[in-house]
Amino acid sequence: MRVKTHYLVEGCILSKDIVGRIGNPIINKKTILDTEMLNVLKAFLISEVSVEKTLINGQQYHPREVIDEEKEDLKEEPSFITNYLKTVQIYKQYFKNWQAGSKVEVAKIREIMIPLLKKALNNPSVIFSLHHYCTKEDYLYHHAISVGLISGYIAQKKKFDVGDVIQITMAGCLVDCGMAKISPSILDKKTALTAQEYEEVRKHPIYSLRMLQSTSILKETVKYAILQHHERLDGSGYPTGKHGTTPHAFSRVVAVADVYHAMTSERSYRKKQSPFKVMEMILHDDFGKFDISVIKILLAGIANYAIGSKVRLSNGSAAEIIFIDENAQTRPLVKLLDSSELLYLDRNRELFIEEIM
Repeated sequence: MRVKTHYLVEGCILSKDIVGRIGNPIINKKTILDTEMLNVLKAFLISEVSVEKTLINGQQYHPREVIDEEKEDLKEEPSFITNYLKTVQIYKQYFKNWQAGSKVEVAKIREIMIPLLKKALNNPSVIFSLHHYCTKEDYLYHHAISVGLISGYIAQKKKFDVGDVIQITMAGCLVDCGMAKISPSILDKKTALTAQEYEEVRKHPIYSLRMLQSTSILKETVKYAILQHHERLDGSGYPTGKHGTTPHAFSRVVAVADVYHAMTSERSYRKKQSPFKVMEMILHDDFGKFDISVIKILLAGIANYAIGSKVRLSNGSAAEIIFIDENAQTRPLVKLLDSSELLYLDRNRELFIEEIM
C-alpha cells in the first residue's frame, strides 16, 4: 500500500524501490525502515512510499491514511511476507516457552510451517529474499523459519518425496530449539563470544536432540539431521567432529541451508554478506565440508532468480545483473547503472557483489 511518509513508523518494510531523479534507487525495496532511514526520506523530500501491510515484528500496520490500495493489497489472501513475519513471531513465543521449561510441541510447529512452505514452494523467489527481513534482535527466530523453508526447497529439488520434504523442513526449523537451553546472557550478547561461551553454544545440537528425542512425529533420520547439522564431510564441525562420520543426507541439506542463512543475515557481531559472496566462500573456502550436490541446487536457485536484480559491488558501484554463466554462477555479468558499462566479475576478481538490492 502507498502511504504518506509522515505516517511511517519504525519497522515498516518498503515494498518498492524509492527511486531518485536519475533513476537510481535511493532506498531499496525490502528495506526495514528505522530512524536513520526515516530521516533519509525527509532529507530527500520523499512525500509517499509503498510499504508492506505488516511491520517487521509481525503486527499489522494501520496508517492514519492510505493513498492507494495497490493491486496486490486487494487480494484477500495475506502476502507471503505477512505470513512469514507472523510465523516468526509465533515461533518466538514458542521459543520463550521452551526457555521457561515447556516441551516442544512438534505438531504445533508443523501447523505453522506446512502452509508457509507450500506458499514458498509455489513462488520460490521469496526464499531467496528471506535474509532481507532478518533483524539482529530476532535473528534466532527468523533463522529457524528461514532454514526450514530453505531446507524444504532444497529437498524438493533433490526429488525427495513429499513426506521427506516436510520432515526436512521440520528439521531445519527445529535444529536450534536447543538454543533455549543456552544462557540468555550468551544468546543476547552483542559482541563476539568468548571461547568458553562458544563451547557452550556448540552443545545446542545435543540439547535439541534431547528436547525432541521422545516425539514420534519426527523420523529418527530427522533426529540424526538435527544432531549432525554442524558436522562436516571432512570430519570437522561438532558435536563429534570425527573423521569417518558421514552426516545423513537430511543433515547435509540442513547444514547448507543453516550456514547460508546465517552468513547472509545481519548479526549483532557480524555484518551480513550477499548470497553470491556467501556461496563463493562455501564453494572455495569451505571446499570439502559440504555436499556439493546441495550447494549446486541452492546456487542454481539464487542464480535463476537474480537476473535483472540491482546489486551493489564491493567498490560501491550500483549495477544490474545481466547474465549468469553456469560455470561462474557467483560472478555474473553486470551492467553499471551510472555508465551502462558491462563488467564480467569473473574477469575482475578484485570485485564481488556486496549486496543484492
